[in-house]
Amino acid sequence: MTIDGTRRGFLAGGIGIAGSAGLAAAPPAAEGVYRFKLGVASYSLRELQRGFAIRCIKQLNTPYISVKEFHLPLYASREDLEKGRQEFEKAGLQIMSGGNIAFPSDDPEDIRRRFEYAKTCGMPMMVCAPTHKNLATIEKFVKEYNIRIAIHNHGPEDRNFPTPASVLKAVNSMDPRCGLCMDVGHSARAGADLVQSIAEAGSRLFDMHIKDLRSASDKASQCDVGEGVLPIVGIFKQLQAIGYSGCVNLEYEINADNPLPGMQRSFSYMRGVLAGLRG
Repeated sequence: MTIDGTRRGFLAGGIGIAGSAGLAAAPPAAEGVYRFKLGVASYSLRELQRGFAIRCIKQLNTPYISVKEFHLPLYASREDLEKGRQEFEKAGLQIMSGGNIAFPSDDPEDIRRRFEYAKTCGMPMMVCAPTHKNLATIEKFVKEYNIRIAIHNHGPEDRNFPTPASVLKAVNSMDPRCGLCMDVGHSARAGADLVQSIAEAGSRLFDMHIKDLRSASDKASQCDVGEGVLPIVGIFKQLQAIGYSGCVNLEYEINADNPLPGMQRSFSYMRGVLAGLRG
C-alpha cells in the first residue's frame, strides 16, 4: 500500500511527524517508577506500510513494539526480514515480541519455520495462537531456540484459549518460557475478572494487549483507552502489585486508516493514570 494523498496530509499535519521523525524522546518520567513498559502492537497500524508505521510509532514516545506480520511478513526472505528489522532498530525502536503468530499446523517443520522467522526478526518472544494438540511440540522448539511464547487468549470465539485461565491451565506444567499474553478486551468479553486474572497469572504473564470497550461484552464497542468501562486503573495497580516487568502494548483496532490520533489519546490517558498512581 502506498501513502496516498490522505496519508500525506496526515503525515504533514498538526501531529508533526515530518519534523520529528528522527527524534525518539525518552518515555515520560511517570513510567519510570513502574517496572512494566507501555508499548505498541504494530497491528494497530496494519493499514500503513512499515516505514510510515515506524514514523507514527515514534510519535507515541515509546521505543517498545510488538511487530505484526503486516510489517515483517512471515514468508518474506531472510534478507528482507533482516532489512525490516534494521529499519526498526535504526529508528530507535526495540522489538520486544512479534505477533499474534498463528500455529495452525502440527507439522514440526511448519512450527520450526515460525521460530526461524522470530529468530531472524530479533523477536525474543512470540505472541501466538497454538492449539492444544501442537503445544507440546512448540514447547520443544521453545527449548531449542530459547524464544519465549506468550499464548494470546481470543475471547469466547476461541475454541482453544478463550480466557487467561484457559492459557494458564495449559502452560502450568510447561517450561517457564511458556506463558500468557492477556488481551484485556477479549478477556472481558469472555467474562474474566481482569484484575483477578492478572493476580492468578503471576510470573506466567509475559505480555498484555491493552484496549478499552464501551460495553464489556461487545467486541464492536472498542474505543480510546479511558473512554470505556474496562478497569484500567485497577489493571495497572495489579500489574505493579505482582511486579510485572513486561509490556502493556496498545492494540488499537479501530480507525484503521487514521489510528494515530486515537492512539495518542490512549497513551495520554494511560500516562495520566500512571502519573496519578505515582502520587
